[in-house]
Amino acid sequence: MEPIIKLENITKSYNLGNINLDILKGINLEINPGSFVSIMGPSGSGKSTLMYLLGCLDIPSTGKIFLDGKDVSNLSENELARVRGKKIGFVFQQFNLLNNLSAMENVMLPMVFQGLSENDRIERAKTLLTSLDMGKRMNHRPGELSGGEQQRIAIARAFANNPEIIIADEPTGNLDSKNGKMIMDILVDFYKKENKTIVIVTHDANVAAYSQELIKIKDGVIESIEKQNKYV
Repeated sequence: MEPIIKLENITKSYNLGNINLDILKGINLEINPGSFVSIMGPSGSGKSTLMYLLGCLDIPSTGKIFLDGKDVSNLSENELARVRGKKIGFVFQQFNLLNNLSAMENVMLPMVFQGLSENDRIERAKTLLTSLDMGKRMNHRPGELSGGEQQRIAIARAFANNPEIIIADEPTGNLDSKNGKMIMDILVDFYKKENKTIVIVTHDANVAAYSQELIKIKDGVIESIEKQNKYV
């Protein structure tokens, strides 16, 4: 099986004046299609930087990243945006919803950039929101919704373009334990039904425990990769 994401000898550094800050130091990693992976590490470990590279939000300083067998290491901003729009959906800790749009409009928005007709956008958004028990809240704006409800909208938006990969960055970080569990159960349910590749970036061992594979990162290097035998 060819990995859906493959990283070869990845480094990422930033120049801060006269200081060169090395964040990632020779990362090699393969993520197979249909896997459920967590990347866990403490603050400053490099996990967020790794997430940006996996999500085609940035390019490495050195090394190669392959997405579906295509080298995306040196793509331009516009090329990366096209790849993200077609292949990757994101769920963020801060929800990142547009407050002036309704739940329905927030979910429909990514589909506009992929050229779907208005009718198709409406039907897809309705289906996703209804599946997340948000059918009665479609016309509410984010400010009228709880944190758990806003994250459900964000999940629906992430799945809007039927991407191959979902990347969730601390998806329960702004939620209490009850809503956090609900969001993780939703992601697991989507994973089982949709057979997507899901990558969760977290510092929380309780969140990481939901995954099939646990990748631990510290000081810019991968410490270990552990199989967790979930959902077999």
